[in-house]
Amino acid sequence: MFKPNLFLLLGGTLFIVILIVPTILVVLFSGVNTKELLAENSRSGPIETTQPVSDETSVKPSIDSSVEVTVYRSGKKTIEKLPLDQYLIGVIAGEMPAEFESEALKAQVLTARTYYIKRILSPNKEKLPQGAQVIDTVDNQVFINKEERKEKWGSDYQWKENKISKAVKETDGQIITYNDSPIEATFFSTSNGYTENAEDYWNNSLPYLKSVKSSWDKVSPSYMNEKTMPIEEFERRLGVNLKKSSISDPIAWTEGKRVKKIEIGGKVLTGKEVRERLNLKSSDFNLSIKGKNIVIKTKGSGHGVGLSQYGANGMANEGKKYEEIIKYYYQNVEIAFGDEFLNKVMAKR
Repeated sequence: MFKPNLFLLLGGTLFIVILIVPTILVVLFSGVNTKELLAENSRSGPIETTQPVSDETSVKPSIDSSVEVTVYRSGKKTIEKLPLDQYLIGVIAGEMPAEFESEALKAQVLTARTYYIKRILSPNKEKLPQGAQVIDTVDNQVFINKEERKEKWGSDYQWKENKISKAVKETDGQIITYNDSPIEATFFSTSNGYTENAEDYWNNSLPYLKSVKSSWDKVSPSYMNEKTMPIEEFERRLGVNLKKSSISDPIAWTEGKRVKKIEIGGKVLTGKEVRERLNLKSSDFNLSIKGKNIVIKTKGSGHGVGLSQYGANGMANEGKKYEEIIKYYYQNVEIAFGDEFLNKVMAKR
């Protein structure tokens, strides 16, 4: 039988005492639960001081950056390829002042993203060069690339770029839908105090494009405009003869307080026809003859259908969020993630 050496036994006991006693003293004077400490010391390997990052807290990949956009650059007559998020930054920079409130910028991002998806998934309305999806003009959406933004903004480039980029990132993949489909996300600069029904300008009714009050637009520098035109030019553009008949008051008004129909020189024209032929800011206009000229006063800037940019900024100044702005200017719509539609866009390439 094995008999333990007394010296070894005493030495082992002393070693255990030296190891355990300090721990007991720490426990007694620190208020730590002994069971918890023993449980911690029983772990194999080093004690973890931080928890691993879960899948839920990890950074999600950008939806926008996964989609490639091809833009026809009308000035250079070339096609530029870039991710959707970068395209959206270029559109917002071209369509809305970066000085606007962040929530207004976010609302504009949703209209731009929705417009792009709707256009790609719909039959082409105009012919573009092979490989191009959109053009960089008002025919689709104005777009300016990074180099052009640097030239446009100069010393203000970095803060404006950061501000717009943030608006794009914080609304990543979000679009505006009605009955689970992307809407016609039309927008314009400045209202005359009201937006316009779609059918009063384009003759096709859409349930989410209805007239709403927009009193915030009065601060816009484009709220009131005046234009003077020689009578001969006025007659030529409209195809009328003021010698036979003068200018009457409008025959009818739209729900958005714009001219629906007016008789000029014995000819009945729509407000839209007058606006487009005379290149006016708005179809809310007043005509008067002064000597050999026609003086035209307009209120508002743009077609008036959908989101008013100055109205959106006014709402944002009052503390409204982009979701509220969108749902005010587009009736009974929802804000949804466009993954499904963006996948369709990629499939069409």
